[in-house]
Amino acid sequence: MNCKLKMVKVALLVVVGIGILGWIVMVLWNWLIPSLFSGAHPIDYIHALGLFVLSKILFGGFRGRGGWHRHGFARHWEHMTPEQREKFQRGMFRGRHGTQE
Repeated sequence: MNCKLKMVKVALLVVVGIGILGWIVMVLWNWLIPSLFSGAHPIDYIHALGLFVLSKILFGGFRGRGGWHRHGFARHWEHMTPEQREKFQRGMFRGRHGTQE
């Protein structure tokens, strides 16, 4: 039961976060773009959400934690011994290709 409650909280947090980010995109667009480009018009909230999703697809992707996660792994990889790296790689290839050593 506790796990379901936690999942609901996370889902609610994600929805609220996306809503806030959409509002930020709308405010920034309406503040900047019409004043910079004479033919540009202000956008509404739905168009701002669409613009946000489009920019994530084109430039950021939907990879969870994105760049921060990759940098954390690189830092972890640097502190591993050669034996630990080899063991990790063997485990990765075993899971990916279905072969066991």
